[in-house]
Amino acid sequence: MNQFGKKLRGILEKVGKLDAATGEALLAEAASQRRPFTEILVKKGVATEQELIALISKAANIPPIDLGKLTVNKEVIEAVPRDVAKDYGIFPIDRIGNIITVAIANPFDILKLDDIRIITGCQLRPVVSTAEEIERILGRAYQTDKDSVGDILQSFDDGDLELKDTGGDEESTDMSAINDEESPVVKLVNKIILDACNAGASDIHIEPFEKRVIVRYRKDGALSEAMELPKRMQNNITSRIKIMAKMDIAEKRKPQDGKCQMRIGNKAIDFRISVLPVVWGEKTVMRILDSSNLALDIKSLGFEERSMEDYLWACAQPYGMILVTGPTGSGKSTTLYSAVRHIASPDINLVTVEDPVEYTIEGINQVPVNPKGGLTFAAALRSILRQDPDVVLLGEIRDQETLEIAVKAALTGHLVLSTLHTNDAPSTITRMVDMGMDPFMVASSTLLIAAQRLGRKLCPHCKKKLDLPKDVLVRLGYTEKDISQPMELYGPVGCSRCTGGYKGRFAILETMRMTEPIRRMVVERAHLADIKKQALSEGMLTLRRCGLLNAGRGRTSLEEVESVTMAD
Repeated sequence: MNQFGKKLRGILEKVGKLDAATGEALLAEAASQRRPFTEILVKKGVATEQELIALISKAANIPPIDLGKLTVNKEVIEAVPRDVAKDYGIFPIDRIGNIITVAIANPFDILKLDDIRIITGCQLRPVVSTAEEIERILGRAYQTDKDSVGDILQSFDDGDLELKDTGGDEESTDMSAINDEESPVVKLVNKIILDACNAGASDIHIEPFEKRVIVRYRKDGALSEAMELPKRMQNNITSRIKIMAKMDIAEKRKPQDGKCQMRIGNKAIDFRISVLPVVWGEKTVMRILDSSNLALDIKSLGFEERSMEDYLWACAQPYGMILVTGPTGSGKSTTLYSAVRHIASPDINLVTVEDPVEYTIEGINQVPVNPKGGLTFAAALRSILRQDPDVVLLGEIRDQETLEIAVKAALTGHLVLSTLHTNDAPSTITRMVDMGMDPFMVASSTLLIAAQRLGRKLCPHCKKKLDLPKDVLVRLGYTEKDISQPMELYGPVGCSRCTGGYKGRFAILETMRMTEPIRRMVVERAHLADIKKQALSEGMLTLRRCGLLNAGRGRTSLEEVESVTMAD
């Protein structure tokens, strides 16, 4: 590796990416940390992973490859023994006859390539990747039913992870095999959870198939495979999670929901768990509710200036209703919690009604809905209004009864915040009228309607600049004024630091104030298109417009904007 590091340092110096002194220092740092030189170079910002692969590829006259987009071929993997692949830092990609295509980080090591030829008995066709990418895909590819659990748990330490008792009935069955903290099943479930939390995942999917069990993590809105487990572990894993969530482990034919809390390091993280019978067993989905990831500062949400101005104005009003709309998983809860934190003060009585309570916030009265016990949204809201509240957060308006109580509360001196499932801000008015509300009540009670989506941020380490013709930009929705100003348009590439070229998400918010002209139009039952036209004339930024502005700043891609927003 040292010889490769020196060779790579020379390549970087030649193209002006590195000077001799800095190169020597970074080589020494890589050696002291026992990490690949390429990893240190990317970490220090000398070059992106894609740039390094391109430079190495050009110097060695060998084509590059992106292993992140590769589908693992089990038959080809069997051609190269696992120990050989790990020891030599290679990954077999394809085999045609007696020729194997292998990804290698150091194409200049002729002796290593000769060794692999002798061991496999095949001719090699090398392609260039990085040591980090090869190491990552090796860990996923060489798992077998015999040894995968042992390999996954090797050197895993769950000392910083502890299941917290949140109350509920104890299991009467002796389940020592899946309750013993030292058992492989418990350690495996702990590792699945810990890895997901460390990766910043929002959901864990454990999916049974005919001959295997797949674990996938949802990160930045996209699912990706994390590990493959042997089929024999399936029932024990599901039973362990059911015990954690206080579910009935004997019931395997009906869906079950539960929750648990775990301490990971110094953080208490809540998990909302759903178990669903499927063809090959029971699928488990765990929603990770990490309150430390909750952006409680409303000004840190990254809304457009106009949208933020509208939202803060509504939060400052003494009474009325604020509605945040959008599909499931669009970040509505985060936006509402941020408003609650912004509004909360010692002289205000703030109460929330939620199903379930996703994040517990100190100093705020939070009521969990319990339909089986008769505590519905409507029943809880009625009781809360007798508790002298100033501000009420209603998790979701699901029916006419709840909507009527919320509207009346907004008209009688309370600030009400809630959510609805609609496509955009103007259509929320139509939705409320369709649910049985008088247009006059809707117009009088509503302060602000905000429609929200989550867009993926481009990875800063690998995004590529785009140069699009004017007619394409106009077709996408940019105005002549936009095009006349400097724009930074980028597209996704993909590297080991991101998921398909994206890393992290941001909120896109369309806000519509209920101004006097719009109130009159609502009362007069004006057409939805006319209401939207009036809102636009008053300066409302649509979801698509907000997305295009973010794409123009290089924050996200035009493809992402088109996938999460509708054309105006």
